[in-house]
Amino acid sequence: MAEFKKRKKYHVAEENDSKGASKYIKKNYDYREVALTKMGKRQLMLTLVSIFAVTFLAIGSSFAIFTTSVKSSDYNVIKVGTLNIDFGSDANDTISLADQYPLTDEEGLLSEPYIFTITNTGTLTADYTISLIDDDDMITQDGCSGNLLNKNYIKYSIDGGDPRILGSGDQIATDTLESGGEKTYTLRVWLEDNALNDAIGKHFHGKIVVNATNQTGELVAGSLQSGVGEEGEINSDDSSQTFIAGVNPDNYVWYSGKLWRVVSIDPKDNSVKLVTQWNVASIPYSNGDPAFQTSYAYNWLNDTSVDGFLGNLREPEKFIKMDAVWNATTATSDDSKPQETTMVTAAVGLLNSYEFKKSFSLDALSSYLWIQAPWWTLSPEDDKLLTYIYSNGSIGSYEPQKAFGLRPSIVLKPSVRIAGGDGTIENPYRLSGDNDTNLSGTMLSERYSGEYVRFGTGENTLYRIVSHETKGLTKITSAMPLKSGGDYLSSAYGRSNDFSSSVIKTFLNGTYLTNYITSDQRNMIEENTTWYTGTVGYGSSYVLAKYANGSTTTLASSTTATIGLLRVGELLASEGVVDGSVGSTGYWLMNPYDSSSMNAMTLDYGGANLSSSSASGYVKPALNLKQNVIITGGTGTQQDPFEIALS
Repeated sequence: MAEFKKRKKYHVAEENDSKGASKYIKKNYDYREVALTKMGKRQLMLTLVSIFAVTFLAIGSSFAIFTTSVKSSDYNVIKVGTLNIDFGSDANDTISLADQYPLTDEEGLLSEPYIFTITNTGTLTADYTISLIDDDDMITQDGCSGNLLNKNYIKYSIDGGDPRILGSGDQIATDTLESGGEKTYTLRVWLEDNALNDAIGKHFHGKIVVNATNQTGELVAGSLQSGVGEEGEINSDDSSQTFIAGVNPDNYVWYSGKLWRVVSIDPKDNSVKLVTQWNVASIPYSNGDPAFQTSYAYNWLNDTSVDGFLGNLREPEKFIKMDAVWNATTATSDDSKPQETTMVTAAVGLLNSYEFKKSFSLDALSSYLWIQAPWWTLSPEDDKLLTYIYSNGSIGSYEPQKAFGLRPSIVLKPSVRIAGGDGTIENPYRLSGDNDTNLSGTMLSERYSGEYVRFGTGENTLYRIVSHETKGLTKITSAMPLKSGGDYLSSAYGRSNDFSSSVIKTFLNGTYLTNYITSDQRNMIEENTTWYTGTVGYGSSYVLAKYANGSTTTLASSTTATIGLLRVGELLASEGVVDGSVGSTGYWLMNPYDSSSMNAMTLDYGGANLSSSSASGYVKPALNLKQNVIITGGTGTQQDPFEIALS
């Protein structure tokens, strides 16, 4: 027997008999010995460079090139259309898993990488995807179609990212290259830690496929300028912003799991300002100062962690202007445009009160921005009060310590193009690079906050992704509070504001698990996850819901449960009260308001409001799905939610 390599409880060895292909498995107490034969390319081989299929879709026509890479004395390079794929002078012909023993993620991330560079030599911006798929020709040549390795045992990391299971999904990266741009990728591939028995004698032959598309869709600005439907209009009386106005213009955009409305176009560069259709969170705006640049709202909107808005946007550097400028000057007493005396640079902002007025056709009730729930603008009224849009469409002012709703605003880059849709609510514009299809087999943990998931039973089958707060897990919440017999289900929180001993915890972790989801769905849920119960009151920072004393290093108080509730400041903790039916009752959040009251989401405030824990409130459960939950269908929109299953 050849040399053993001991790793934790496993011994992996190589052995050849006289025929060169003997295998054995020996179990002995707490370890396992596995012999992997030296079978050359017939043993767990990943042939990445030997054959490449590259598809390039040009304007008005399409063609495919199927070629083999030839290693010259200088370097490997494949030229297809306007994309060069360069494998460098030191590129190996293959990345081989032959004779490799299974690796932990830590070991896999240190394995020898494969490096290649994609360069756009054309004059147009190009979207592309990189996939690792079965090499059918090599499988046929090898005659191993009936003896293939389950790809759930293959893991990869690209550019040092988190390890992922290849599974039945094959897309490993997507990106966009401007003309003249290039990007280098570092790919590592290894056998998953638990492969062992099931990997013996199995085969895998793969190839990299780069699908590149010159952006042929119309620019977002150009499409809107050509018309916004019969219930909308284009208002260009402001030289610095061309506004969309009207009751219901065709200006809907679906991006990063959220529905947006186009507010205006900057005629200087054709960048496009968006705002979310609904409030997506609710936090106290500040501790009393109405200035946007020093507010909790500014911090939450531009927080790049899982706790903020920007950190949950899809590839923001690709889609939005990270250095957008926001006019946070004090509001004028009339309808005139405010002076540009307080300009704030940030990736994400809020609308000002002037921009809301410019959306009117006649008055606030004829504006698509009126949503029948209050939301903050970023325009101070004076040095103590901040303007907000009330539920009846009027512009009011209030102390910024209050937790009204937040509707984030972003500015799309001028180069962003439309991949589909017509701007209606039934068929919103889809942005090039954010219009994924054929997602079957993709891990749900790779998808984006706001996307819809089919989950639950009866009249409660629509959920949404909140975040991936716990690595590998996917937190979801019901899209609306639970219903029973057509009516919203109501419950007291409990006799105190302690979730661990509350009535609502008993319901969520008992009746809900039994009556509101299927047994298969129950198996998808990660048990006993952590729910943070920090107190967030009037004028308090949203970070106190999760972190003690405002520090992001010391965690706040918490409890453990399978099913919990959303917390103050969490994404989608303001959705579900905007349809007018929930009313002032609202639904419970996880965090106490003070020593005797809880936070509850109410329509009247569009945000978190104190409520007695003994009062009646609606129930909007939150839960974490396991790492091995995969997508089996759907595109993640409200009309076509993801179908999911355990891998």
